[in-house]
Formats: sequence, structure tokens, C-alpha cells
Amino acid sequence: MHSEKKRWLLVVLFAAAMAWVESALVVDLRTLVNRLEPYQANPLPFVPKLGEVELIREIATLIMLCTVGWLAGQTREKKWGYAFLAFGVWDILYYVFLKIIIDWPHSLWDWDILFLLPLPWWGPVLAPMLIAALMIIFGSVVTQFGDHDHPLWPSRWAWIFNLSGCVLALLVFMADAIRVIDGGVEAVRQVLPRKAGFNWPVFILAYLLMLVPVIEIGQKILPGRFKKEKLTLVAEKNNLGAKALFLLLLYKIISRNT
Repeated sequence: MHSEKKRWLLVVLFAAAMAWVESALVVDLRTLVNRLEPYQANPLPFVPKLGEVELIREIATLIMLCTVGWLAGQTREKKWGYAFLAFGVWDILYYVFLKIIIDWPHSLWDWDILFLLPLPWWGPVLAPMLIAALMIIFGSVVTQFGDHDHPLWPSRWAWIFNLSGCVLALLVFMADAIRVIDGGVEAVRQVLPRKAGFNWPVFILAYLLMLVPVIEIGQKILPGRFKKEKLTLVAEKNNLGAKALFLLLLYKIISRNT
């Protein structure tokens, strides 16, 4: 039976290996369509069957990340926690490995096509990496601090805030695709967002909403830990006091007998 730390490490190793496969595959595909730099004219050139294959690959990637979380976790909460952890590690290392392989992105401000479902997502690399970091923190806390009898999970209201933030972030990422959607598939494929057009204020608001579950479970952990430490300290003091009293009584008994 693996400990939670070992499970955490195994999930991270799986996500890292999957990130390398993903980045290598993306390099191959971008080389094929001559788009190693994604931010350029005609960013999604038409290649027969390639679009459909890519969409299915993205769905398969999500299934794989959820599956490893489901296999690693022993409770429902930990299953989702490990899935979030895997997704976050995979997403960040994907860009790290792209940097190693083709020296891209040149900075965290470089734009990328982040996802294709249901419409192409565009944004600076920094934006998805911030979300991925949040997922790593959330997944790590849920899996490492919760247990079977006392699962660690946010409230329904925290998830409502989080989902609201997710919707806002999606609207920011897909804003340019939504703007030209009336032009059909070709217009969506050809659109190239303005680099200065990323709506950081709305994204930051979305990020703060997504942060609510992490803040809530953090509030659940810290007071409990401080309380536990305080009770331990009191117990130790009481134990020392009991030992001192016992020695004093023993001394009295011995001195009276002598």
C-alpha cells in the first residue's frame, strides 16, 4: 500500500512523462504545418483530418489525466485532487519542455493557442500557467492533508465561485474566436488576437474567484494544525507537571521513611 506522498510522487512522474510526450507531439505537428511560432498569420492552417484528430487527442488527454487521478485516489475527494494535480503538472511542464526542445516560449508573455474546445483559446503563456499552479496547490493540499474519515473538500458555495471564475476565464480566452464566430469555421481558424487585447483585469477577477476553494480549505487546515499543536504543548506541560508532582511525592515518602 503506497503512502500519500508516494502516490503524489507517482502522479507527478506520470504527468511529467505525459507532458514530454505532449510537447514532442506538438513540436512534430507544428513542424508539419510550419507553425513552431503559434502567433503568426493563418495560425490554424487547414490540413485534411488533422483538425479532427487534434480535437479527439485533446479529449483523450483529459480522459487520461482524470483516469490517473481516479486510480491514485482512495476517496472521491482525493481522486479529484490527484486529477487536478496531474493536470497542473502536465500543463506547466509542457511549456518547460517546449522551451527545452525548441526554445519557445521566449517569455511568459508569448501568446499560444491553449486549447481548441469548444473554440480556440488564445492567451499569454503566463495565464494558463497561473491556473495550473493553482491546480497543483489545490490537488496537493486535498490529497496530502485530508484523510478517509475527515476528507478535505471545499463547500458548495466555494465551487460556485470557482466555476464562475472558470466561465469568466474561458470568455477571456475565447473572446477573439467568439467575436468572429458569425464568419464560420474559416474565420475562427484565421483569427489572430491582438497581443495588447488580452483582458487582464477580467482574468485577474476570474483567477480570484477560482482561488476561493483553495482559500477555504487553507482556512480549514491552518486553525486545526495550530489547535493540534497547542493541545500537544498543553499535554506536554501537563505531563511534565505530573512527573514533577510524582517525584515530589516520592521524595516526601522516602524522606519520611528515613
